[in-house]
Amino acid sequence: MSKKISIIGSGFSSLASACYLAKNGFNVSIFEKNNSLGGRARQFKMKGFTFDMGPSWYWMPDVFDKFFNDFGKKTSDYYSLKKLNPAYRVYFGKNDFIEIEDSLEKIKKVFEKHEKGSSLALEKFMSIAKENYSIAVTDLLYKMPGLSPMELVTKKTVLKAGSFLSNIRREVRKNFKNKKLRSILEFPVLFLGAKASDTPAFYNFMNHADFGLGTWQPTNGFYDVVNAMVDLGKSLGVKYYTNHNVSSLNINEGKVESITINNKLFDSDIVLSGADYAYTESLIDPKYRQYSNKYWIKKTWAPSSLLFYVGFDKKIKNVSHHNLFFDTDFDNHAKNIYDIPDWPKDPLFYANFTSITNPKTAPTGYENAFFLVPIATNLEDSNDVREKYFKIIIQRLENLTDQKLKKNIIFKTSYCVNDFKKDYNSYGGNAYGLANTLFQTAFLRPKIKSKKLKNLYFCGQLTVPGPGVPPAIVSGKLVSDLILVDDKAI
Repeated sequence: MSKKISIIGSGFSSLASACYLAKNGFNVSIFEKNNSLGGRARQFKMKGFTFDMGPSWYWMPDVFDKFFNDFGKKTSDYYSLKKLNPAYRVYFGKNDFIEIEDSLEKIKKVFEKHEKGSSLALEKFMSIAKENYSIAVTDLLYKMPGLSPMELVTKKTVLKAGSFLSNIRREVRKNFKNKKLRSILEFPVLFLGAKASDTPAFYNFMNHADFGLGTWQPTNGFYDVVNAMVDLGKSLGVKYYTNHNVSSLNINEGKVESITINNKLFDSDIVLSGADYAYTESLIDPKYRQYSNKYWIKKTWAPSSLLFYVGFDKKIKNVSHHNLFFDTDFDNHAKNIYDIPDWPKDPLFYANFTSITNPKTAPTGYENAFFLVPIATNLEDSNDVREKYFKIIIQRLENLTDQKLKKNIIFKTSYCVNDFKKDYNSYGGNAYGLANTLFQTAFLRPKIKSKKLKNLYFCGQLTVPGPGVPPAIVSGKLVSDLILVDDKAI
């Protein structure tokens, strides 16, 4: 009889691990506390508008391709992709923006226009980024379950030792003088949840993910990926349960023998949590926890977010699908996230308008908008604060794009720290997990296997490899591989 695996949560790491484990003969069930699958990548519809609630940047398409290839499938079996051109637009002021197009050759011309000689510098920088990407994704990512520091040691990484000791900001500013170009090159590390000055230079492989591989969009939004992984899981026998909130993990003789959901016991041979790591450990007796609250307090957290989902009754001018508004001081905002946690005085923000690419996400002639302001975790969250910041960003959007929009809003809702805590049991209301700093990389992250309970495992953005959708998918692969090894050893 096949062993029962209970997976807590239905984010990308859980969806991925479920598929791998079911393929290998396990009886797999996913239990999701909310009423729809996908974790932070849930979707909702309101008044004719369709919104992806979380992830919106489809980067590193090779990771998605590899996942489906592992099951003899292709991404195109489930959804269509469009490479965006421009990939995104960055605003620095009124009528002052830079568009990042869909090839490195085009981007080099843009750089050269803003800084003489920078196209050659970019070519060299991107050559290193591509090399680092190959090492990170091909040589390391799928071989780093975080069990030993030796996982990081290869002939190639030894030669890259200097890039682990330097940081992104230092390398960018050494090669580029123009402030706008620097901002664009430092921007991708936001996906890693840390300041450029705290992120090892090796992580410039994210610049290859940006300029080299490009920015893509699934036809119907990011929820296409969730549906695809769920459909694949169903074909492999995975069972999915929504509105199933796990309230305790029940221990007997050093193992989790069952989990309690909605006052019912579900027997389990193996339990895998893709839910918040700290919250999961709070469901067991303190003596079985690996990490104390003091441990979590000391960690460097990736940001939380203030999000707005807005429907406009007209098409919006002078914007692209993805837009970054860097018309205020990047460093001051970063200080309010990482150094002195507080609501930023002049926030940077991000906006996407999926209806530009897929008109079906809004009624005909209308526009849907998703706004994100990165903020520190655990900030005081209230409706008054949310409204204050919405007024700030909508006024900036109007000024920078030279149009009136406030009177055209027909739908608006927000999501912030309190919601992340309520819906995802998110520690501090974080949106992206633990930052990928030097001392929170690989084996220095929380372990994917419990040291105190022999059948409890973890996956997702608080363990290896780290924050972001592609790393979450890889996390599901890493933990399923470890479970398979451990199961064979029994």
